[in-house]
Amino acid sequence: MMLKTKDILTLGELTADEFDGLLKSTIKMKSENNIPQDRPLQNKTLAMIFQKPSTRTRVSFDVGMYQLGGHALSLSSSDMQLGRGESIEDTARTLSRYVDCIMARVYDHSSIQALAKHATIPVINGLSDSFHPCQTLADFTTILEHKGRLQDLRIAWVGDGNNVCNSLIYGAALSGASLSVATPQECQPISSAVRFAKDHTEIQLTENASEAARNAYVIVTYTFKSIHD
Repeated sequence: MMLKTKDILTLGELTADEFDGLLKSTIKMKSENNIPQDRPLQNKTLAMIFQKPSTRTRVSFDVGMYQLGGHALSLSSSDMQLGRGESIEDTARTLSRYVDCIMARVYDHSSIQALAKHATIPVINGLSDSFHPCQTLADFTTILEHKGRLQDLRIAWVGDGNNVCNSLIYGAALSGASLSVATPQECQPISSAVRFAKDHTEIQLTENASEAARNAYVIVTYTFKSIHD
């Protein structure tokens, strides 16, 4: 499916229909044994930038590109001038002349924003300290597969208000699911994500894990402290 946005950095760039379409397209591809016959990414190349090491992100993007007919190129800081002083802006411009899309797994969210701003090709956030949109797309695909719906489904998050939590909030807002978030007082989710959710769905913030989990159909958990501590 075609998206109106060039980049996926938080999920907030998507409309509700686009979010729903991505989930349903994913389920359809799985039903076709992961190999769509038309190979929509044939002759396309994805550059994968890893400031942070990864197993699942690296393998899923690499295998996904292969199954869709494309090629994935994995780049670490030691492989690029980016690790030796070249700016993110110049890296974005250079890669835009060679590849068709960039996926980056970074520390500071401003790095992925800078890549997207200066690249002329799509940029996907494979993880930043603020958001993890691909994880949320995978999670909501699984929930839709098992529950058959997302609208008005009650989901609970129990853990610190980290990057996964922030993207989960966007996912709930776009899908119409209600969300209850239990976090320590000092590890609250990003306020912009909460404001977005309040405009689209029911969201509850609490410090009590039992309260958040009450009457939830799905509970997503993490450590009840910041991973950065």
